[in-house]
Amino acid sequence: MSSNHPLESLLRPAVELYTVWICAGCAVLCIWAPWSLALAPSVGITTAGGFAAFGAWRFRQAWTVLRYRRNMRRLPRFALPARKVPLSRRSLWLGKGFKWDAQHTQRLHEAAQPGAKSYVLPSPWYQRARRLEQSMEGGAVGQHIAALLRWDSFLNPVRPLPPVGGRPALHAVEWKEHDVWMPLGERVGHTLVEGTTRVGKTRLAEILITQDIRRGDITICFDPKGDADLMMRMYAEAQKAGRGDEFYIFHLGWPDVSCRYNAVGRFSRLSEVSTRVTGQLSGEGNSAAFRQFAWRFVNIVARARHALGERPSYGQILADVVNIDALLMQYVQETLEQQMPGSNQQITEIEGKLNDRNMPRNMVGRHKRVVAIVQYLQQPEVIETLTDPVLDGLLSAVRYDKTYFDKIVASLLPLLEKLTSGKIAELLSPDYNDIEDERPIIDWQQIIRKKGVVYVGLDALSDFEVAQAVGNSMFADIVSVAGHIYKFGSEDGLPGQGGSHKQPINLHCDEFNELMGDEFIPLINKGGGAGIQVTAYTQTLSDIEARIGSPAKAGQVVGNFNNLIMLRVREERTARLLTDQLAKVNVATRLMVSMASDNADVNSDQDFSSSAGDRIGTESVEMLTSNDVINLPKGQAFALLEGGQLWKIRMPLPLPDKTEDVPKDVADIAARMRAKYATGDQWWEGVMPPPIHVDFSVPASRQDASDRHGGGSMSHGEAGEVNDGEG
Repeated sequence: MSSNHPLESLLRPAVELYTVWICAGCAVLCIWAPWSLALAPSVGITTAGGFAAFGAWRFRQAWTVLRYRRNMRRLPRFALPARKVPLSRRSLWLGKGFKWDAQHTQRLHEAAQPGAKSYVLPSPWYQRARRLEQSMEGGAVGQHIAALLRWDSFLNPVRPLPPVGGRPALHAVEWKEHDVWMPLGERVGHTLVEGTTRVGKTRLAEILITQDIRRGDITICFDPKGDADLMMRMYAEAQKAGRGDEFYIFHLGWPDVSCRYNAVGRFSRLSEVSTRVTGQLSGEGNSAAFRQFAWRFVNIVARARHALGERPSYGQILADVVNIDALLMQYVQETLEQQMPGSNQQITEIEGKLNDRNMPRNMVGRHKRVVAIVQYLQQPEVIETLTDPVLDGLLSAVRYDKTYFDKIVASLLPLLEKLTSGKIAELLSPDYNDIEDERPIIDWQQIIRKKGVVYVGLDALSDFEVAQAVGNSMFADIVSVAGHIYKFGSEDGLPGQGGSHKQPINLHCDEFNELMGDEFIPLINKGGGAGIQVTAYTQTLSDIEARIGSPAKAGQVVGNFNNLIMLRVREERTARLLTDQLAKVNVATRLMVSMASDNADVNSDQDFSSSAGDRIGTESVEMLTSNDVINLPKGQAFALLEGGQLWKIRMPLPLPDKTEDVPKDVADIAARMRAKYATGDQWWEGVMPPPIHVDFSVPASRQDASDRHGGGSMSHGEAGEVNDGEG
């Protein structure tokens, strides 16, 4: 097999084996019967060594062809337990693969030719075995035969292909795969992972999160649907890394063991509170005006509570919007007397003179003391003396007719009621003074300072609107924290600490299109300066456009991701997001030419002439087509890294680790999540050996010492690396 031939031609019979057999025979002959070749014994041994060396060289060439043909039908299985996932302080491990270039496009082009069908498609014996397996599932004997045909062992020549689909040729075009690393410095440019359902996005997230936790980085995972194995994996890795005290679970579906979080309790500017609350309201068409009204009134009550020294919360905002009279009376009672002594006594006197006949029409339905406050503040001497913007805002709110006021804030009330109903109210509006509630209250500033690991389960399958509102509020809160870190550093305000220190903050956002809003754009656009590194997982480009409502904004979002990892997708436009960024390459093509012509000379002995040959030319083609991305097997991906370098990678199948003690409440959450959320993301289970049973029970001596923060372990058993099966 000459390596200098214009056409590599690996999909062919391994004719090098003929030479190997001849060399082996000659070597044996030279050793055992050198006289038959007229050789002295000493010369025969030397000659046998030469034949052996030449045969070994030809066998190496033959093995390349045989291995290439085998991989075209069935790739070697690649599986690792979590403890063997490589870790580097300088790079991020993505899996095994190779850098794609024109040579691989050439091989993929050859594999698609009709003449290569016998080397790419399953053998006739394999197809007969599958038909026989289907036909013999009825009887008792037939079931045993079918089970034998399905036996997943290299001893079974007709064992089924792994249930990963796609074209194995997309990875088989290179047999010298190696570890693929992405420099950590590239992560600050953010990473977008595209892939349809059940093709490996969650598995890739597990691999990346595992490395982030072991590296000691701040790791925050947003999981809208709730994946029990992902949560347990994060807990297990935090425990192994000695970061169990830094691990927190916030889960809307299981409030009893979840951390608490006040989405509007921390802010750099007070106006952020109203922006986070009303950001979920529709801003299209006529709804825009009502959204602005709602923003204004939320801002009024937030300013009043802040002036009273109270921390805003969803529950408090709802109570104030529903009953703004009580807020006005409390504010006047606590602040006005200090500015104007004797004002409360005068207001009480005015209140005593009010009745239904002298009540202003626009104040009908208001509390009499509110009417008295308004009349007192309308006195000329009070107007000239008193300057209080917060009080002016409250007065402008109560001056509206109460019926009209209820109408303009009607769109806000349903959202606030959803966020403050049942046990969710305890999570999103925590009582900071309740010392009997052992559930911790998380704050992003403290999480960053503590280098925490946080799993956020939003239970979107149960209530999508609440999940979306909480997710967007968290993003907006993180943007605010990022702005503070960018200016002052994460250790700002702590004694003896410099203010310029920044550390990596890894945000893993699964199904991020369901969570994103306008606040997500500045997060990925400017968050890198604060050390925020976003890894976003979604299915299609259309999901982003549908959620954000504007193709231009969707393009703005996608344009801020410097790294792209593309698993199998079903939308051609999404696939072109990768393929359109690749240059065209030249591939060699072979054209068979055959010609024949007769001879018009009657005196010549030659009646006709013919010729045949092959012509080799070049053709400009796309390095990858959208069809190649659509046909990717599960667990495989193309990746654009480091300024557009194309890599073909495949991630390892998970192997179980050693069983570890898991807090009983956390194991119970995971069990109920598995029962409630049938996500089907564990596509690899059909490829792996039967799982080892896991006992999540906890010794009584350890139940009392269970981590109050919440968490869980994904550990099961232990197995080594497998490289000789399928995957």
